Amino acid sequence: MPTSRRAFLGASAALLATGCSGTADVLGLRRAVRIAVSWSGQELRAFHSVLDGLGQLDYPVEVLPLGDDISTAFGPRSARRPDLVMLPQPGLVPPHQKDLESMPDDLAARGRARLWDELLVVDGTTYGLPFKTAHKSAVWYRPSVLRQVGLKPPTQWSEWLYLNRTLSLSGIRPLALAAGDGWVLTDFLENVLLGSSPSTYRALATAAHPRPSEQPGVAAALRLLGTMWSAPGALAGGVERSLVQQFPDAIVEVFGHRRAAMVLASDFAEPVVRSFAADPDDIGMFTFPPISPGAAAPVVVGGDVMVLPKPTSDDARDLVRRLAAPAAVEPWIAEGGFLADGVTSGYSPELTRLALQLVTPGASLQFDLSDRLGPLGDINGLWRVLTDFLVRIGGRGTDVVPEAVEAALAELKKVEG
Repeated sequence: MPTSRRAFLGASAALLATGCSGTADVLGLRRAVRIAVSWSGQELRAFHSVLDGLGQLDYPVEVLPLGDDISTAFGPRSARRPDLVMLPQPGLVPPHQKDLESMPDDLAARGRARLWDELLVVDGTTYGLPFKTAHKSAVWYRPSVLRQVGLKPPTQWSEWLYLNRTLSLSGIRPLALAAGDGWVLTDFLENVLLGSSPSTYRALATAAHPRPSEQPGVAAALRLLGTMWSAPGALAGGVERSLVQQFPDAIVEVFGHRRAAMVLASDFAEPVVRSFAADPDDIGMFTFPPISPGAAAPVVVGGDVMVLPKPTSDDARDLVRRLAAPAAVEPWIAEGGFLADGVTSGYSPELTRLALQLVTPGASLQFDLSDRLGPLGDINGLWRVLTDFLVRIGGRGTDVVPEAVEAALAELKKVEG
């Protein structure tokens, strides 16, 4: 069963606290501001460094690491309800708008990238603020293996396919695929779809009742993706290992074990890449190339946004203001694997390139489609369909792709209802 990256960046599921410990109101002490997050491991430690950097606060702060269960933050109220949620799916803001307080007026219009308004502003009122941006079109690779075959990072989809074939013929497995994480598979498809048919991507992202199975652009994207995944020898460990391989495992496969050349992994992969790289000088990164000559390179964007569940408090609003200050996230930026909305400096060279692409005029940017499709885009929807698609085609050659595409569309149709 696919699970989220949240489960693999660390093992801590315990309640952590910063500042004073959370103390109940009945004791006459000031109630803690509780922050629900999906992070664990390195990301959770980095967030605590952000909180520590805020200095002495007038109230205690508790961090609630909810992992994949963060949607429970909007469930029935309890004594431990969160006051602030770092929501990893910005697409959930509009459907949960009735459960949220508006953001403080002085923060509502703070210079955010144009994409955010679609998700965070409802009827002119701002219900969320970006905290962490994710660039989901990054491919990390080992430059030494590309030099070995005399090739450079691809600038077109066709060049990527050629690179994969060349590596395979040289006995080097091109791709490590973390198919154990369904979101990696959807990220792959979203990049191909955005690059090949941006109008289809946009229509699905904004539709009240999206039906991907009826979109020719989706079928075409599946055929393109199938061409890459079906190539014999393309996947390190074949389909069998890919299906159980999770996000950090795929990175280790490339940079630790050196059994593959490349891995599709977002900016937040940076600390994992650097932690496991056998050679710290053998780390490269390129972004998803255009699908065809003259087309724009796709850039799929995700992120974590701050929202305030109703009813809120002055302390919670104060904490939002402090976390929204540009300097607040500097400790996490310094640790790596963090992009701040609109900030283009202070990162490693690789993340600087990603940050610049996010603000490039005319860039083909869209938010993560699976996050905007509701249940259709999650573990029992698109994740499962793409997993089955991979099983049908992985390493079997392009002849099996047309039939597998039809099967995937049929599965999607069932999920759509």
